[in-house]
Amino acid sequence: MADTHEIKQTMWDRMAQSPFVMVGLEEGGHSEPLTAQLDRDQVDTLFFFIGKDNRLAGGGKAMAQFVSKGHDFFACLAGTVAVDNDFAMIDKLWNKQAEAWFPGGKSDPNLALLRFDIDDAELWESDVSISGRVKMLLGGTIKPSEAGSHARVSTTAA
Repeated sequence: MADTHEIKQTMWDRMAQSPFVMVGLEEGGHSEPLTAQLDRDQVDTLFFFIGKDNRLAGGGKAMAQFVSKGHDFFACLAGTVAVDNDFAMIDKLWNKQAEAWFPGGKSDPNLALLRFDIDDAELWESDVSISGRVKMLLGGTIKPSEAGSHARVSTTAA
């Protein structure tokens, strides 16, 4: 079972490998898939390139859900989204994927940089032990110590 520091570090490592997150406003509407832009210098923050007409552009309280590529790590993040068109940050995070969506480049008139400030998170790492896997195959009961790690955190800083 991982400690809280390890599970937070695992979240950032897994998100760097597959940065796809579902994000939605708490005040109604469905979540939508976005590609997180990670900046190691920013604690508890995700960035997303979106269109100015995106339903998240109005900002507000939001939730984000993340599932790792191997389906062995899960995170639910609560926080606030707001457009933050800091050109230095846009320049720092800009990449070929963003360019594919915004043909006008960094100065595309529809480009907005959405900032997600994480207030708290719940994290799960599915790391079932060998004995737990045998029990799953045979229909046995898995003890919490065999199931993996879970943490509720007020910061995702590792």
